[in-house]
Amino acid sequence: MSDFLSADAASNSGSSPSTNNDPETAAISDLAGDRTNPGQKKENPASGEAPLRLVETAFLASTASLIWLVNYYFPLGPLLRVFFPVPIALVYLRWGNRAAWMATLVSGLLLSVLMGPTRSILYVMPFGIMGVVLGGLWRRKASWSVSISLGALIGTVGFFFRFWLLSALVGQNLWVYVTAQVTEMVEWVFVKLGWLSVPSFNTIGAIAAGMILVNNIVYLFVVHLVALLLLGRLGNPIPLPPRWVQALIDYDE
Repeated sequence: MSDFLSADAASNSGSSPSTNNDPETAAISDLAGDRTNPGQKKENPASGEAPLRLVETAFLASTASLIWLVNYYFPLGPLLRVFFPVPIALVYLRWGNRAAWMATLVSGLLLSVLMGPTRSILYVMPFGIMGVVLGGLWRRKASWSVSISLGALIGTVGFFFRFWLLSALVGQNLWVYVTAQVTEMVEWVFVKLGWLSVPSFNTIGAIAAGMILVNNIVYLFVVHLVALLLLGRLGNPIPLPPRWVQALIDYDE
């Protein structure tokens, strides 16, 4: 009897390697394992990026809205204004075009709830769109001259859009007050220079538009300086400035 059990055990041990090495048997066992654990799936390393993208986009959108809200009720001069487009641009640098537009939309919706649709629109145009454009240009390594020029153009268009919207809401042409102030300033300059000519209305309008454009160029230059010093520390640097700017601020690469 013991000899029979020893022979049976030897036959089983001898047949097991052939069974384990059989591809068909291995495939059947794998299929059975998959059926016993249907919920078990292979881990996707990139699947963790979706929650992170969502959280960062929502956080930076709320940050942009909070900066605009605080600056509206507690204005600190140009201190907070230079940060208006930066959070949206940071979203573009980290997560791309779609996330940046979603952040702009979320900021507009949040400000619409907190402050009303009018002030929400005044943020989205121009600062939300400006943040998307600046983020795209910075991600493509565009030069400062290109990004500042396009940003200043968007800021100028946004300035006139703001005047048009507010004029439509109050029922008055607010541009008249701007031209009146510019006229007084131009006349004072003409008197100091000894010029007796009086500038025309078209000249006054052109001078006012030029001053607005120059103001936006200066504003975009400061925004670039802030982004250069801030976003580089966050791991999303923008293109390097010209050599004279690096020498001016003593910037080390």
